[in-house]
Amino acid sequence: MDLLSGTYIFAVLLACVVFQSGAQEKNYTIREEMPENVLIGDLLKDLNLSLIPDKSLTTPMQFKLVYKTGDVPLIRIEEGTGEIFTTGARIDREKLCAGVLVDTRCFYEVEVAVLPDEIFRLVKIRFLIEDINDNAPLFPATVINISIPENSAINSRYALPAAIDPDIGINGVQNYQLIKGQSIFGLDVIETPEGEKMPQLIVQQELDREEKDTYVMKVKVEDGGFPQRSSTAILQVSVADTNDNRPVFKENEIEVSIPENAPVGTSVTQLHATDADIGENARIHFYFSNLVSNMAKRLFHLNSTTGLITIKEPLDREESPNHRLLVLASDGGLIPARAMVLVNVTDVNDNVPSIDIRYIINPINGTVVLSENAPLNTKIALITVTDKDADHNGRVTCFTDHEVPFRLRPVFSNQFLLETAAYLDYESTREYAIKLLAADAGKPPLNQSSMLLIKVKDENDNAPVFTQPFISLSVPENNSPGTQLTKISATDADTGHNAEINYLLGIDAPSEFNLDHRTGILTAVKKLDREKQEKYSFTVLAKDNGMPPLITNATVLVTVLDQNDNSPIFTHNEYNFYVPENLPRHGTVGLITVTDPDYGENSAVTLSILDANDDFTIDPQTGVIRPNISFDREKQESYTFYVKAEDGGRVSRFSTAKVTINVVDVNDNKPVFVVPSSNYSFELVLPSTNPGTVVFTVVAVDNDTGMNAELHYSIVGGNTKGLFMIDQATGNITLKEKCVLADLGLHKLVVKAKDLGQPDSLFNVVNVNLFVNESVTNATLIYELVRKNIETPVTQNIETADTSSPSSDYVKIVVAIVAGTITVILVIFITAVVRCRQSPHLKAAQKNKQNSEWVTPNPENRQMIMMKKKKKKKKKHTPKNLLLNFVTIEETKADDADNDGNSVTLDLPIELEEQTMGKYNWGTTPTTFKPDSPDLARHYKSASPQPAFQIQPETPLNSKHHIIQELPLDNTFVGCDSISKCSSSSSDPYSVSECSYPVTTFKTPVSVHTRPTDSRTSTIEIYSEI
Repeated sequence: MDLLSGTYIFAVLLACVVFQSGAQEKNYTIREEMPENVLIGDLLKDLNLSLIPDKSLTTPMQFKLVYKTGDVPLIRIEEGTGEIFTTGARIDREKLCAGVLVDTRCFYEVEVAVLPDEIFRLVKIRFLIEDINDNAPLFPATVINISIPENSAINSRYALPAAIDPDIGINGVQNYQLIKGQSIFGLDVIETPEGEKMPQLIVQQELDREEKDTYVMKVKVEDGGFPQRSSTAILQVSVADTNDNRPVFKENEIEVSIPENAPVGTSVTQLHATDADIGENARIHFYFSNLVSNMAKRLFHLNSTTGLITIKEPLDREESPNHRLLVLASDGGLIPARAMVLVNVTDVNDNVPSIDIRYIINPINGTVVLSENAPLNTKIALITVTDKDADHNGRVTCFTDHEVPFRLRPVFSNQFLLETAAYLDYESTREYAIKLLAADAGKPPLNQSSMLLIKVKDENDNAPVFTQPFISLSVPENNSPGTQLTKISATDADTGHNAEINYLLGIDAPSEFNLDHRTGILTAVKKLDREKQEKYSFTVLAKDNGMPPLITNATVLVTVLDQNDNSPIFTHNEYNFYVPENLPRHGTVGLITVTDPDYGENSAVTLSILDANDDFTIDPQTGVIRPNISFDREKQESYTFYVKAEDGGRVSRFSTAKVTINVVDVNDNKPVFVVPSSNYSFELVLPSTNPGTVVFTVVAVDNDTGMNAELHYSIVGGNTKGLFMIDQATGNITLKEKCVLADLGLHKLVVKAKDLGQPDSLFNVVNVNLFVNESVTNATLIYELVRKNIETPVTQNIETADTSSPSSDYVKIVVAIVAGTITVILVIFITAVVRCRQSPHLKAAQKNKQNSEWVTPNPENRQMIMMKKKKKKKKKHTPKNLLLNFVTIEETKADDADNDGNSVTLDLPIELEEQTMGKYNWGTTPTTFKPDSPDLARHYKSASPQPAFQIQPETPLNSKHHIIQELPLDNTFVGCDSISKCSSSSSDPYSVSECSYPVTTFKTPVSVHTRPTDSRTSTIEIYSEI
């Protein structure tokens, strides 16, 4: 793993270096045997060099072919245009890639240098040599002799030597033909697993040696190229005596590895073959197939009797890393047995690296002449190091033996550019003999060296010298323009015009400074501001009048001294912090950040709170604000004060910023279902409704904000047939599949709305009743089914079919109307009687309406839900002690500014037993909300997205009596005396909550009646008997 990691890192680094060195690659495809002066490509266009912006090049763009001295390149490049042409040298793919496997592509590579140095890049060009049909297939011999036993059965097959074609692909061997077969023999071609086509002679008639013992024919082989090439050989078949068993190899495929330094005579492998015959017919003869290369036959010896393969000549992995030896075993009879021996020659470090120097600057008598004014990175030669060994033995590094102003920069694998790494000086060194060393990574490593001579050409090489190469000075800010800073001076060792010096500002010099080109006086021409820029670093140049002129530079560092001319700066003019109301005292509210552009004591800022605010403290240095109080959002929602920041200057400066601390709520509100408004409502779904249609939409709201108010809907109960599904984001309930007859009836879904509050989410559930039928002909029956369905486990659906006839429906409607009318009249009558029986004491209490105290509903249960109907037996009380009250709840949509929108009014008549009310001490009952708490109903009306609920008393009560409206999460409306003593955490989420008190425990059954008032308002009276 370490080796692989190191190799990977080396490859990445090499790629980075190659990228930075301007190296490129370009591929072309050419056919072999192309004539001279054929255009192959245009480097100027193919490398997009024509898009390079115009530059003042020292010399015109030039394309130089870099190749080894003595080599004859197969292509040439027009140096001015970059066009690539073929030369008179023959491009022979079979010669170029003689040692490459047949199925491997053949490449020819050259390097081209793009000059001059301003735009230098080294381009490696790879030419893919395509094969043409320039070779005919040939048999290993012009006469082929085989022997066939006379008792050979018809359709017996005998192998013939295969022909060899140096071409590849379709240009290789494709077909064999038998000429003058005399109808006794036929020919078939089979393809070996290695992809080679092998001819086989087929016996088509019975043979008789006594009648004829020799047959002479011709075998023709053809390739598939155009034009097609072919050759023939004489096939001579001898009819021999019977030999009815062929040899069999013990192993058909053998792979062995042997080091390339194995001595001659070393055993490679032992082949084993057997023959079931006896005597001469069982004598096996081993020999190489004619498909084995001549190189392999030269390197390996096969004992024809024993089948032992040994090394005949020294191996060289670099010449051929593997050899395929097709061995045949014959007993002189039938088709010989075949065995393939793959010999892998493993590498040893037996080759020293080679160094190939290809000059970019043409040498003169073997020496490169280089001007001492040559710029850095001037390219001199391309150094190519190679090692024929493999892996570590073939990994080569190249370096110079001592410090010279030249370097080797990697460009491609095992290729380096020799370039200048420093400026040359003729006076110090006039010539360099660079010794290049190449060493491989073998153990022990082998190395090679080569010398390269460089002579330095003398030029005007004495540049001016500054008396101070680094000039540092200081100046206070807010200076007067034209202030003289210093005088810069330089000397030149030359004489005459070459010693005359002009002073110049470098290109990096800012416009605030000026340098007199004769005297060298540096002045500040503008007013300096330390807060904009504290230090100026730039270069100044000294240029002589030589030809060409020489320039030297020095660095000037100007430091601007600070003055207290800036006030502290807050990051914001106003800070708004949001803290939860449960933040502990002395906790962290927030951080005030202030900066001062000045320096030192002038920028040392101290923070403080103005107006002696004791509710909060601020750290003078860090700016951390902490509270000295406990937050109560219901008591105060925000706090505002000002913070002062003052610096420590001799004449101090200060600034202020406004701070507002907003107290935010925690996730303390459960979702509230708005639609459906009751567990007892239902929705009609027609059986013809198409799947995917929205049949009902569940709507819930959450008084929290942000993620605490984001709701997800899900069906957690009912829906036993899986007929419906709900969209978790919109609450749309859609039909999942087509309704069938068995689906008619009432379906109960328990829908859960869950917020995404943190750290704990809250949820609520509601019943959604969907009635699948063509129409609702008997609403009373449906409501009765809904009521029963509430008491049915959620895993069951109540289904019914409306089988009533039109006449019975009419009768039911008439009965329902009459019953409803009688009920309304009876309710009005009872109400009137009860009102008439009210005691004078209650009427006196009604006058004190303004003294009645109302408590805002608990924020955790801020919701309006219809209470489930339950009948309970009343205790007998004296009628005269019955007290009746009404509470009206008006619902107004928040977006109706004129209050003329749709509204819902709930009249809550509450009967209170006078004795019970008198015994209970209302003044000692703890409440959740403080007397001076804000009106949450008014708050939610203005800020909450859901409709606001206003609670208004129609009949005033004594100030000590409280009506507390609890809004539990189970779609139940509960009336009780104290929020702190009322709990809606019943185990049954659909039951009526009970309220218990420390002094007197009593239950309040509530019945709900609705009566329509007009098309825009409805009133619900809730009678509470206590």
